[in-house]
Amino acid sequence: MLVLVMWSGYSQSQVCPLNIDWSSGTLTHWFAYTGNNAGGNGPSAIKQEYDSILPAPGGTIGATVILEYDAYKTTGIEVITSNYVDQLANLSAIPTISGYQYTTSVRIGSTLVDTGELPTGGYIRGLGMTFTVPPGPGSVPYTLTYAYALVMSNGFHPNNEQPQFSVTLLAGGSVVSCASPVHYLPTAKGPGGSLDTSDAKAQGFYIIPTMAPAPFTMAKAWSEVSINLAPYRGQQVSLIFEADNCVPGGHFAYAYVAIRSRCSVGLGAPVISGDTVLCSNMPVQYSVPAVYGEVYQWVVPPGWSVLPGGNSSPTVKVQTGITPGTLVLHTQYGCDTFLSSLNIVTTPPTIAGPIGGGTEVCTGVNSATLTSAGNLGSVLGWLATTDGADYTAINDTTLQYTALNLDRTTTFRAIIQNGSTCAVDTSSGATVVVDPVSIGGAISPTDLQYCKGEQVGAALSLAGQTGAPVDWQMSPDSVHWTDVTPVDTTETYTLSNMAASTFFRVLVQSGVCPADTSTAVEVNYVDVPYPQASHAPADTAICYGAIAPLRAEIDVGTNYAWTNAGTLTGTGDGTVNGLPDQLQVVAAPKGSTTYVLSIGNAGCPNSLLDSFIVAVYAPIVVNAGGDTSVTVGQPLQLNASSGDTTTAGGDSFSWAPATGLNNPSIANPVATYSTADSIRYLVTATASDGCRGSASLLVKIYSTGAGIFVPNAFTPGSGTNNIFRPVCVGIVGLTYFRVYNRWGQLVYETTQIGDGWDGRIDGHLAETGAYVWLVQGKTYLGEVITHRGTMILIR
Repeated sequence: MLVLVMWSGYSQSQVCPLNIDWSSGTLTHWFAYTGNNAGGNGPSAIKQEYDSILPAPGGTIGATVILEYDAYKTTGIEVITSNYVDQLANLSAIPTISGYQYTTSVRIGSTLVDTGELPTGGYIRGLGMTFTVPPGPGSVPYTLTYAYALVMSNGFHPNNEQPQFSVTLLAGGSVVSCASPVHYLPTAKGPGGSLDTSDAKAQGFYIIPTMAPAPFTMAKAWSEVSINLAPYRGQQVSLIFEADNCVPGGHFAYAYVAIRSRCSVGLGAPVISGDTVLCSNMPVQYSVPAVYGEVYQWVVPPGWSVLPGGNSSPTVKVQTGITPGTLVLHTQYGCDTFLSSLNIVTTPPTIAGPIGGGTEVCTGVNSATLTSAGNLGSVLGWLATTDGADYTAINDTTLQYTALNLDRTTTFRAIIQNGSTCAVDTSSGATVVVDPVSIGGAISPTDLQYCKGEQVGAALSLAGQTGAPVDWQMSPDSVHWTDVTPVDTTETYTLSNMAASTFFRVLVQSGVCPADTSTAVEVNYVDVPYPQASHAPADTAICYGAIAPLRAEIDVGTNYAWTNAGTLTGTGDGTVNGLPDQLQVVAAPKGSTTYVLSIGNAGCPNSLLDSFIVAVYAPIVVNAGGDTSVTVGQPLQLNASSGDTTTAGGDSFSWAPATGLNNPSIANPVATYSTADSIRYLVTATASDGCRGSASLLVKIYSTGAGIFVPNAFTPGSGTNNIFRPVCVGIVGLTYFRVYNRWGQLVYETTQIGDGWDGRIDGHLAETGAYVWLVQGKTYLGEVITHRGTMILIR
C-alpha cells in the first residue's frame, strides 16, 4: 500500500537512525498504523495511527506490540527479540544472512482473516520511520540494508486484490519507485484465476505442504535488500513496511522484517562466485546471490560461449576457451546499477602420462620404484590393486613412488590433475610381478630300480614344487652334481643308458627368486637285462562278435602274463620256453578292451608292459518288422531299419530268400504272392566297415481272401494260445478290437494289429467263462469288415 503521510521524525545525525533495527526491543522512533481495506487499499484504509513522538498506547514510544485494527486480542505488529521458528513457514523469525547475524526483527501482520464476526474487510498494518539522511557528497554511498520473509495465503483474486507486502521509500514527498517494491502471490491474468506457481517460485516462494489445499499458502525465505540513500543527502526520507490481507478480507499476509544496525554497509556490486583458474574448453558455472527483481547481464571473454540457459539470471553456465579473460556481470537492482568482474586464468586439460618401473621381484624383502612421466598436471596420489577391481589409495603426491616388501603382484597407477577445475585423469598401470619363493618339491618314486638296458617305464616325477624346473641333475654320491644333457625342464625325467646306481634331483626356480633344489632320490642299478619284446598289432578294431589275433615275440625274458585273460584263448602257461618265444592269442571281447602283456626276466625287478587295444564296434541292431499275414495277390510293403549311426548315408540291405520281392537289395522291398505259403525272410544290414546285423520275419500267405479270424477260446498263462488276438489277413488297419465280460463291461480294447488280451483286468486275473468280442478293420482293397462273437477263457 502506498502511504503519503509524513510524521514528525526524530532528528538525528548518527551514522544510522536511532533504533532503526529495533535494537531497543521497542517500536520507539517508528510510527505505525492499522486499518481495514474493505474499500480497497490506500490511504483510506488507514483507521488507526500511532505517532512516533507519543508513548504507548497512543504512540509507539516503549511499545512492543500493536494489535490488529478493531480486533483487540490479535497482534498486528510485534517486536521480536528472542528467535523462534515460524510454525507455518518453518523459517527463523530472526535471520542470519551471508554471515551477518541480525539480533531483532518485527512481525507485521497475522493469520487473522474476515470471518463475518468482525468488521467486513481485511486487515492492514504499517510500520515506518522518517529520518534525515546525513549530509555529504552524493557520490559516497549511504545504504540501509533490510531483510524480509513472507507468509501469504493465495486468494485466487486479481493481483491488485491479493494479500501483499510492500516497501515504500518517500523522498521529498514523492515515492521513490525503484526502491518501493510490492510482493504478492501472482495469479493468472484477468479478473482472477489460479495461482501462477512457476512465477511465484521464480520470486522465491515455496509451497507450505501442511496447509491444504496446496498450494493454498506459500512462503518466501529471508531475502536481503540494500537501498542507496546517497542521492538524498541532507533530505528527509521515510521508509514504510506494510502487510495487507486480500481486499475481500478472507486471505492473510504477514511479514518478518529485520534491518542491519550499520548503514553504508551491504550495498555494492555483487561478488561473483566461481573458480579463477579454469581448465580450457570445459563447462563451468558462475553465480551471484539471487535477489528478486534484479536484472542480470553476463559478458564472457572472447573465445568463450554461454551455454543453454542464457545470461540473464544470477547463474550462468559457460564453455571456457583456450585464452584467459575477464567475466563481467552488469546488475541493476532498484535504483542502482553495478558492475562486477572476475579475472580468470585458463590452463590446458589434464594429461596422465605412462608409469615406468614395472618389474619383477621376489616376495619378501623387495622394492620397486614407479615413476610417473609425461604428465600435464600434478600428482594427487597413487592407486594400487592386486586384482584389477579393488584399488587402495596411496597418499603420495610425488612423481616417484617406491613400493616396499610386496607379497602379491600389484599394479600401480597415478592420479593426475592440472588445476582444481580440470578433470582428474588416471595413468595407465605399471605392474610389479611378485614371484613366490622357490620350493624344490619332492621326487617320486623313492625306491626305483633300473635294469640293464631299460628304455621304457623307468621315470622319475617331480611334485609339490613352487616354480618351474630349470634342469635335472645327477650325482654318483649325492655330493658332486652335474646337469643332465640335454637340458630337461619337464616335471618327468625318463631314465636311460644307466650303468651304475645314481642320485637325481631337480633345480627349481620361481621367476626371479633364487632357485631351490628338490629332494634327492637314489636309483639303484640292477645288472640284469631288462625284458625285450615286440608285438602286433598295437591297436585294432573288430565288429561285435568277431575275434582279433594278437601276436608277440619275446627276445629277452623268462615269464609273461596277460590282463583280461578271460576273453583270450591260446595264452599259454606264462613260461618262456625258448628265445625268441612266439606268442599268438585270440581276443574275443564283447566291448572295447585293453590287453596288457607283462614280461619279466628273472633277476630284474621291472616288467616290460606291452598294450594291445582292441576297439569293438557297437552291434548293428536290425528291425525287420513284425510277423504278418497277407492274402494271395495282396502287395506287402516290407521295411527294415538299422540302429547303426556310424555309416554316412546308411547301411546296405539284402533279403533272403528273394521269393516274391521286387528288389531284395533295398531296405523296403514290396512282396506279392500268387500262391498260399509261409515264408521266413532274413534281412541283413552291412555297414561300410563290413560289420553286419540281421533280423527275420515270418509272412503267412492265405488263399481265403482278406478277413479277420478270431479264435473261440484261449488259455492265458499257458505256453501256447495265451494271448487272445484277432488274426488279420489282408487287413491294413484295425478300427477296433474289443472284449466285454458277461455284464457288458469293456475289459480290453486295441486298434493295433498283432496286439491282444492277456486275460487280466486292471492287473488281476479275469474269471473263467464266456466273453463277447467285437472287431472291425479295413482290407487292403478298402472294404470294411466287422465281426462279433464269443470266446471261452479257460484256466
